[in-house]
Amino acid sequence: RSGEMAKLTQLLDNEAFRAYATYATIVLLKMMSMSLITAYFRITRKAFVNPEDTASFGKGENAKKYLRTDPDVERVRRGHLNDLENIVPFLGIGLLYALSGPELSTALLHFRIFVGARILHTLAYLIPLPQPSRGLSWAVGYTVTISMAYKVLKTALYL
Repeated sequence: RSGEMAKLTQLLDNEAFRAYATYATIVLLKMMSMSLITAYFRITRKAFVNPEDTASFGKGENAKKYLRTDPDVERVRRGHLNDLENIVPFLGIGLLYALSGPELSTALLHFRIFVGARILHTLAYLIPLPQPSRGLSWAVGYTVTISMAYKVLKTALYL
């Protein structure tokens, strides 16, 4: 058991891993906030997808009018879906990258740019900002993930 603790301690001594853990947590909290924003928009726009969610607005036909889609709710949902499509790969590739022995400054640059790009992407979706702001922020984050994947493959090349 003490051997396992020693391995964990060594992992926490890895500064690139600690940087990854920090920025992964930030981006996960950002992604989780999208659920709350979706709920806020559903409630304020009275746009629900499940009949039981409309119960506080009446019964029968009166409640059915709240079973609808709303453009604002759908916009937030698309932003959340985009988070899932981009943050999940970042988590896996970023972890492998952090464990591949990168320079701390380079790792921090990758992680900070990715997180900044995802925050900008969310703002571009929610405000909305004119294009190409959303597209560019997506492309920057995606490029960072590809860059880390390249570094992992270059470092551990078992192809």
